[in-house]
Amino acid sequence: MEDVAREAGVSGQTVSRVVNARGYVGATTRVRVEAAMQSLGYRPNSAARALRSGRFRTIGVVMFSFSSYGNQRTLDAIAVRASQMGYALTLIPVESSATETVVGAFRRLEEHAVDGVIIVIEAHQLDEAEVEIPDTLPVVFVDSNRGTELPFVDTDQAQGATLATEHLLDLGHSTVWHVAGPAKSYSAERRRDAWRTTLESRGRVVPEPIPGDWSAASGYEAGVRLCEIDAVTAVFAANDQMAIGVLRAFREAGLEVPGDVSIVGFDGLPDAAQLWPPLTTVQQHPERVGALAVDALLSELDSGDRLRTPLVGTELIIRSSTAPPRTR
Repeated sequence: MEDVAREAGVSGQTVSRVVNARGYVGATTRVRVEAAMQSLGYRPNSAARALRSGRFRTIGVVMFSFSSYGNQRTLDAIAVRASQMGYALTLIPVESSATETVVGAFRRLEEHAVDGVIIVIEAHQLDEAEVEIPDTLPVVFVDSNRGTELPFVDTDQAQGATLATEHLLDLGHSTVWHVAGPAKSYSAERRRDAWRTTLESRGRVVPEPIPGDWSAASGYEAGVRLCEIDAVTAVFAANDQMAIGVLRAFREAGLEVPGDVSIVGFDGLPDAAQLWPPLTTVQQHPERVGALAVDALLSELDSGDRLRTPLVGTELIIRSSTAPPRTR
């Protein structure tokens, strides 16, 4: 840094401000310092910076599943936001909720020297594993209900499910059938509970939900079962992949969508608009969830304050897979 300061004709403090992106440096001076850094081949030493500042400038992410659309988008948003704030990611995938697997993930993060941890694992799985969350690092949960003790960030799952169910009832359907997500998923649980509450509040019959596992294949199996029930005119699937499977099952059975049955999904997959018919869906915003998770973690790192984040809202995107019912 002394060499850079001498080359650029500035003080060491000015070089430090440019390197750490802190404090005001005039545009002309910044360009001169950056040119000197490039000319001399200067690269900040992360180990030295960590010793000086007490920060490793790295966030650990523990994630259970990379297969779901929401998790993929959330991870992407975490990476983008962390990069904007000058942090790198250390990603630790876990294959199951077994105690030794999750504990092993935390130990690996400690070995990698991270400043804080974002956990994208269903809290049901953590509960079953009886894992004690380490209190040596700031922790933020994504898609969890552990907000009573630790910060958590999530989509407003109940709002989205309510919008989907009310849309179908408002079209004139007597009730709405539900293809639910996995029993261990908090997202699936919240969507299922909101669907049931909405039907009950409108005085409608609440059919037994049909379980799925988020996959299009499980949606197809659920759709085959629904095709055998003449009373079915409206289906709310807990995610778009399962809605795609339901759509295929009804088409194969010779039933028209939305003429014979209306279908609504949840997630807002980009390809949902390209289906035939285009799928009505609840649009969630995992990019906002990921960014808020990073902001909450850095807030605790910087000030010690645990940031209370609002649930991220959803919108209903109405397309051609829903319409008023007709007699089958």
